[in-house]
Amino acid sequence: MESFNRFSDIDQYRRRIERAAAQINRSLTTVPEFLLILGSGLGSLANQVEDAVVLAYSAIDGFPQATSPGHEGELILGWWQDRQVAVMKGRFHVYEGHSTADLVLPIRVMQKLGVPGLVLTNAAGGMDSAFTPGDLMLIRDHIGLWADSPLKGLNLDEFGPRFPDQTTVYDREWGDLALSCARELGITLHEGIYAYCSGPQYETPAEIRLLRMLGATAVGMSTVQEAIVAAHGGMRTLAISCITNFAAGIQGKPLSHQDVLTVGAQTENKIVQLLSRIFARMPDLRE
Repeated sequence: MESFNRFSDIDQYRRRIERAAAQINRSLTTVPEFLLILGSGLGSLANQVEDAVVLAYSAIDGFPQATSPGHEGELILGWWQDRQVAVMKGRFHVYEGHSTADLVLPIRVMQKLGVPGLVLTNAAGGMDSAFTPGDLMLIRDHIGLWADSPLKGLNLDEFGPRFPDQTTVYDREWGDLALSCARELGITLHEGIYAYCSGPQYETPAEIRLLRMLGATAVGMSTVQEAIVAAHGGMRTLAISCITNFAAGIQGKPLSHQDVLTVGAQTENKIVQLLSRIFARMPDLRE
C-alpha cells in the first residue's frame, strides 16, 4: 500500500491507525507530550525513561517491524524529566522494503492519540568542514526532493489539508530553545539543512558534491517523511542529527554502518544531557 488511490485503501489504513492507537492507549495513564524517535546507535537513550512500559512493535496490532541494525523495535511509554513521553526505539526506512505509508504510521497513531509534539533524532553524514564525528546538528530545514511523499494519494482529511504549507516544518521556537540549552551545557550544537537519500547504499561523492551545492550540511536515510506527516497533522517538531561520519568523498575513506553505530553510542551522554535540559525547559504542551 504505497499510496491511497482507492477509498478501500485509505479506509484500511485508518483502521490500522485506530487499532494501534486503541491498543497503545490501554497502556497509558495520560496522553504523552512527545513522541521521541531514536536513530541508529541511539537506542540506549530510552534507558532515561522512568516507570517504563515496553511494547514490542510485533505486539502492536498493525505496526510495521524494524529490521535495520541498531533499531530494536520497541515502543516505550513512561516519564522523562517529569513529562509523559513515548519513545520509539527504532524507526522504519524505505530501504527495508516498507511503504511510505507504513513508515509514517506511528506518527499518525500518535496524532490519533492527541500527542502534540515530536522529537526526531538520527545518525547523519556530515558535509560541513566545521563538523566533527560526534557533533550534533539542529535541523532547521530539509531537502526531501528524493523522498516519496507520505501524503501521496487520497488525503487523510481528519489529520490535515490536501496541500500543507512546509515553511516551518521544524519549530523555530523549539530550535532556539535547543540552542540555548546547548550553550548552557557547553555542548556544540550546529545548525544546518538535512538532505534525504533513500539508501541503503551510502551516497556517492558526486551526489555529496551536488547536495553541498544545494546547501545541505548533513545527509541521511530517514526523518524527512516523518517530519512532513508531523507538520501535516499539526505536531510541533524538533529534530537533531548526530554527525556520525563524514559523507562520501569528504575524507576519501570508505563508510561503515558499524562506525555509525559506534559514534552514535559515544554521543549518548551528550544527547541525554541536551534532551533532558530541553524537556525540563519546555512549557507544558497540553495547556
